[in-house]
Amino acid sequence: MFLIDVTNVKPAEGWNLELTFKDGLTSVVDISAIVGPFEGVFAPLLDPDFFRRVRVDPEMGTIVWPNGADICPDVLYSHASGKPIVIDGRRVLN
Repeated sequence: MFLIDVTNVKPAEGWNLELTFKDGLTSVVDISAIVGPFEGVFAPLLDPDFFRRVRVDPEMGTIVWPNGADICPDVLYSHASGKPIVIDGRRVLN
């Protein structure tokens, strides 16, 4: 696991967010690849206006939306960096 907080977020085109992490990495991440098909708590993100209301919660170290939806910063970092998440020697993501 990375344990690297998200420090900045900017909505981009479509379901993309430009994310900056505490280690300085900046990358555009396609959120639809992470939470698609946008069900449950992620369903409101289908509304482009709601999607753009994303913000960084500094206490959680990740992005959140007004309805409480959030995404694990390790998952975001894996997508942003292209590095897999490895737990107990096993690749679990990417």
